[in-house]
Amino acid sequence: MGKTLVTGGTGFLGSHLVRALAERGDELRLLVRETSRTDHLDPISYERAVGEVTDVDSVAAAMAGVERVFHVAGRTSLRRSDAERVREVNVTGTRTVLGEALRAGVERVVHTSSVAALGPATRDRPADETQGYTGARLGNAYVDSKHEAEEEARRLAGEGLPVVIANPTFVLGPDDPYGTSMALVRRFLLRRIPGYVNGGLNIVDVRDVAAGHLLVETKGQVGERYILAGRNFTLQRLFADLSRISGVPPPPIRIPGAAALAGVGLAERIGLPLPVSAEEVSSARLWWWYRGDRAREELGFAPRPHEQTLEDAVRWQADQLGDRVGEGAGPLDLPLRIAGRAMAIGERILGR
Repeated sequence: MGKTLVTGGTGFLGSHLVRALAERGDELRLLVRETSRTDHLDPISYERAVGEVTDVDSVAAAMAGVERVFHVAGRTSLRRSDAERVREVNVTGTRTVLGEALRAGVERVVHTSSVAALGPATRDRPADETQGYTGARLGNAYVDSKHEAEEEARRLAGEGLPVVIANPTFVLGPDDPYGTSMALVRRFLLRRIPGYVNGGLNIVDVRDVAAGHLLVETKGQVGERYILAGRNFTLQRLFADLSRISGVPPPPIRIPGAAALAGVGLAERIGLPLPVSAEEVSSARLWWWYRGDRAREELGFAPRPHEQTLEDAVRWQADQLGDRVGEGAGPLDLPLRIAGRAMAIGERILGR
């Protein structure tokens, strides 16, 4: 078996994938930045190639003698201030890595995309792989960049690159080396989510997505995408489940989406510091709900029960936080609940 190159192998999903590949017996080479943390990968044997996915020379050098490539590297941010870097990594980086893979004549490439590349669905009709892109109207750099990166992958597939696309949904689970992917659970346990809007997410276990990448590589059709999905949650249900597991009260207020967006927009204009951006609130109002039937039927993808994912995610994050779990003050819970009910009534009256 020839060498396997992984980009983004030090991140949350990437490190789980690296472990799965090592268990399979792959001879690994990881393309890592000079500043990347790698101590969490110390038990794994791999060759280190230093470079950036946007740098043609370092990518070309890393590609030498490689049989298969897992391009996992990417940047996730919904904030407008990160737009330039998001596009550079997600679009230019993908064009560089996949272009060099084509030139090197690798036998198989898995491009880690996202369901963001399809755009949001509706509450009544979760999306599948056939959905046309619905994200253009959002004007969100991250969502657009994932779509454009996937278009690059499809273009190169047409030029002969044996690339298959994996589209994970919202990934949770244990062992997040940088703590960024588990930010939602961490903020929940610290009681730093004062309210939420009416929207939805599909949650899938990071360990299942790593295993799903191996299935995409071995069984997927070139040029095709496969949604790696778990369970669809409303935000209200997700927070209720996290509360039941952790014993931490859920956010006390469900804020009408229009009111939340207007409030955050006003706060940004007058310079008030906020834990979320207008782009993040706008995204949270949408229905990121998906169906994973194709991956189950064609690849044999079998995600674990969602209860296990949430329980393991909460347990791991709680261990990291220690005595800080539930530290946020709760005196405003009752006033917030009252305010939320009043806003909901007002929204119904106004027909919004």
